[in-house]
Amino acid sequence: MSRTQQAVRRAALSALAAALLATGVQPAAAHDGSSHPDEAAVLGSGHADEHARLRESLRQLGGYSQLARIESLRELTASQDKANAHFHPKAYGQFAEYFPSPDFAAHIAMLPTGKVLLFSFERMETDPTEEPAPTATTGKANAGRAFLWNPAKGTGADAFTKVTPPVVAVPDGTGEKRPAPFFCSGHAFLPNGMLGVFGGNLGYGGGAGARLSLVFDPWTETWAVNKDMAVGRWYPSVVTAPSGRLLIMSGHSEQGWGTSTSRIERFPALGHPVPFDRTAVPRDLSTDTLRTDAPFGADSDYPHLFTLRDGKVYGLGRNSTRQWAFDPEAETRTDLPARPDGIHRGYGSAVPLPAPGFRGPDSVLVLGGDRDDPNTYRLANGTWDKQQPRAFGRTQDTTLLLPDTSLLTVNGAYSIRDYGNGPYNPSADLKYRQTDTRDASGTWRLGPVQRLPRGYHSNAVLLPDGRVMVTGDELQQLANDPRIDDDMNGSIEIFEPAYLHQGTPRPRLDSVPAGPLAHGSRFPVTTLTPDQVKKAVLVAPTTATHAVNFSQRHVELKITKRDGRRLTLEAPPTPADAPPGYYMIFLLDENGVPSTARFIALR
Repeated sequence: MSRTQQAVRRAALSALAAALLATGVQPAAAHDGSSHPDEAAVLGSGHADEHARLRESLRQLGGYSQLARIESLRELTASQDKANAHFHPKAYGQFAEYFPSPDFAAHIAMLPTGKVLLFSFERMETDPTEEPAPTATTGKANAGRAFLWNPAKGTGADAFTKVTPPVVAVPDGTGEKRPAPFFCSGHAFLPNGMLGVFGGNLGYGGGAGARLSLVFDPWTETWAVNKDMAVGRWYPSVVTAPSGRLLIMSGHSEQGWGTSTSRIERFPALGHPVPFDRTAVPRDLSTDTLRTDAPFGADSDYPHLFTLRDGKVYGLGRNSTRQWAFDPEAETRTDLPARPDGIHRGYGSAVPLPAPGFRGPDSVLVLGGDRDDPNTYRLANGTWDKQQPRAFGRTQDTTLLLPDTSLLTVNGAYSIRDYGNGPYNPSADLKYRQTDTRDASGTWRLGPVQRLPRGYHSNAVLLPDGRVMVTGDELQQLANDPRIDDDMNGSIEIFEPAYLHQGTPRPRLDSVPAGPLAHGSRFPVTTLTPDQVKKAVLVAPTTATHAVNFSQRHVELKITKRDGRRLTLEAPPTPADAPPGYYMIFLLDENGVPSTARFIALR
């Protein structure tokens, strides 16, 4: 489309939007060109039909007016309120807050400082019926961006701080430097609480992988650049091994979409020490290559990776036949049985399930990623079995492990960029907005509805106060932005699980050791509510992208002694039970109600 054509289109859209707004009544959304009964009741059938014709004209012009955004958000808010009137917070929890954000949050990390890192890309479009990411764009427009949200400062614009990624020269043929285009990268935490970020977008080939290797330091809130990886990666997976080193697998290479790499890289390389101290910032360090490989194939974006308590890293591919266990010390790979569903699962969830006793997880639950299969599948001791299903199949779903061992699913879609009504159509089936919760017995039940549909690039993390932060999906954020001309084009929703609505005081966790703790050691914590405390647990702060989250972990801590307000706890026995790094400690009462967490470090 020429600049003249674009100008004419913008003028036409503005005129049509102004004509709608001039009536003084904002109509409820109708995406099929039909009039809405609420409009007819207020305006009369003739005037309502005029609204419908104007909406259809907007649709045929291919534009997305500001009126459409306001209208859509209002309709979603109303449908959320109506649906959630049937779910009492004490039994189901509730969505409590919705507020704007300066970033789409295609990537998210809960940092050990209590702040949340959000990062993605500079948008190419404001029209949600078009592709906003610069996947096929070379040069300066293909750039990354990042922000910190500080929950302690509330939900206003001043609670966010820009932390621009390093300016780099991307080998895309243009020679133009720009903030690192690290979207669709992989990431995991190092033992010192820093976030390693690997890969990204070169802007050609339908998704060509960058060799970027970066670290975000939460203590100084700055970025560091390391030596390039051996191969480019677009949609790679990264996991923390028991040694504290990061394993990087899969991803499409510099050659473009469909040219995946089977090479496994390790960061930092064996010639460099593992960074345990806050001041040990990895800078200009290299990766090395394991002797074994990971042939997930071109159709296995973001394979699930989890470290289980046997010390092995389990790689669970999207393709049902590509399932392996990797020994990071011996650098070997062992075949696992094919997943029994026999299908390819795209962008669904997987969670390492809490194990009985005081050890790390020994099984993984795979779920979602397929709109037709509501079943869940558990891998334990090298064997798969089918678990209880959810109410319906969905892809792009995010499932989080909560302090009380329950699982919470948020987000979801019919397929990539499709919410049930065709690709790049912001209209969504309400069911994909509904939460699903799994209790300790493995039973799922549907719960409250979130405001925005969130599918592709959607994410969620558990906050230290026990709430859940939900964000991501730039198309829906753009489609429902009431002020597209400002710098707050993203949005965040806060879900309060049922355990926060029991009507009783929560347990208190008042102090934890400031220094690092050894595995198997005993350490004191203090609480002003010792009689309420029935259990202590570690929950890993997580980092997620594209609805996948490889850093989840829940380990119960043994309470070895009670002395008034002082409890003595025992750390997990080995780094395989809980890889070195930062964890949130929660104290729980007999009903599973958690305290606000505090962070400790395992070394």
